[in-house]
Amino acid sequence: MFNQLSDKILGSFKKLRGQSRITEANIEDAIKEIRMSLLEADVNFKVVKNFVDRVKAQALGATVIEGVNPDQQFVKIIHDELVKVLGTDAVDLELRQKPAVIFLVGLQGAGKTTSCAKLALFIRKKFNKKVGLIPADIYRPAAIDQLQILGKQNNIPVYNSVPHQKPEEIVANAKVWAATENLDVVIVDTAGRIQIDDDLMLELERIKGVWEPHEILLVADAMLGQQSVNVAEGFHQRLKLTGLILTKVDGDARGGAALSIRDVTGIPIKFLGMGEKVAALEIFHPDRLASRILDMGDVLTLVEKAQETLDLKEAEESTRKMMRNEFSVEDFLKQIQQLKKMGGFEGILKFIPGMGQLTKQIKDMAPPDQEIKKIEAIIRSMTQEERRNHKILNGSRRLRIAKGSGTEVKDVNRFIKQFEDAKKMMGQMMKMGMGRGKSPLGF
Repeated sequence: MFNQLSDKILGSFKKLRGQSRITEANIEDAIKEIRMSLLEADVNFKVVKNFVDRVKAQALGATVIEGVNPDQQFVKIIHDELVKVLGTDAVDLELRQKPAVIFLVGLQGAGKTTSCAKLALFIRKKFNKKVGLIPADIYRPAAIDQLQILGKQNNIPVYNSVPHQKPEEIVANAKVWAATENLDVVIVDTAGRIQIDDDLMLELERIKGVWEPHEILLVADAMLGQQSVNVAEGFHQRLKLTGLILTKVDGDARGGAALSIRDVTGIPIKFLGMGEKVAALEIFHPDRLASRILDMGDVLTLVEKAQETLDLKEAEESTRKMMRNEFSVEDFLKQIQQLKKMGGFEGILKFIPGMGQLTKQIKDMAPPDQEIKKIEAIIRSMTQEERRNHKILNGSRRLRIAKGSGTEVKDVNRFIKQFEDAKKMMGQMMKMGMGRGKSPLGF
């Protein structure tokens, strides 16, 4: 979402390279470029003005730090001010009551129903709580069915709403169901409209009167830019929102909503929706997002993703096989599956400091994830015997694998050569690690 904004802000820092100190003269061009890049990203103009004024004041008043270049010091100032605009700290959900009641509200098409399932899965995994879903959108065709399907796919209890009932009647009846199911948390999927109107707000107020929520989260589409700020203000005036879930962050949005909404409304962004998959929900950390925008990486989020998705036992077994020189193509396929769970090779790179700009420099090369897809197709065209022992691959087998994977024999040959080279290198690394009493991976 922030690629274009990131490029322009990072480009503005070049104005300070080679300077001995920060002065009003040498930051003027950088300040102008940052102002324009924020406005082009659809950031609220008042937010832009206040942000730029604070950056300029901080930069001109900054004490020169020995050993730190002016451009590096300027980056630090921009980072700190971005964090302030985004909200400083992550804000937790209020889940102390039983059941904790969460309403998801918003306009049509923002992704409320999918976000209900995402949030339920997140709460269950992170807090080990039993979560139930209540479909209260009786207007959108198949909204109730969609939530029930998502619940069934992810083993989340869903109240069996009746479409001809009023939403407040559904919620009232669901209170008994929640008690019977012994739920720790209930998430109510409310109806949306194309735009905010009085009928929608009155309905939400009636539902709120039936079962007072502990959290009212607005699901806002990041693609709407500044319009998301207006939507948030409209809902907040009538319902007193406790937080936001910003969706479609992985799309082509320019980033204006994220950089405006907290500063203008005071409502904290609590989650970012990063894709269509039910697990694609991230806690919103202002400092981490600011670091990503400035290509400073986000190693903490990368580590958390690894802890959530990687199978530690499988990783340890792979390491042992490497040490015994028994690592096979089958084991390599498992490694690919682990990589895909973490968002793919390109998805991981954006969390590593400096890699955002590097990936842009090599954009003309074949995308790593496309190459990995080709390798995966080659491996899946092998028999179990071939995966466990690639040495048996003769000419006819390689031709069959190439045809089965939609590739050419030269692609199969190249993969086998790369695999053998990588295996040899891993073996050498393991021997070095064993000399210190452990493998290079720490096992």
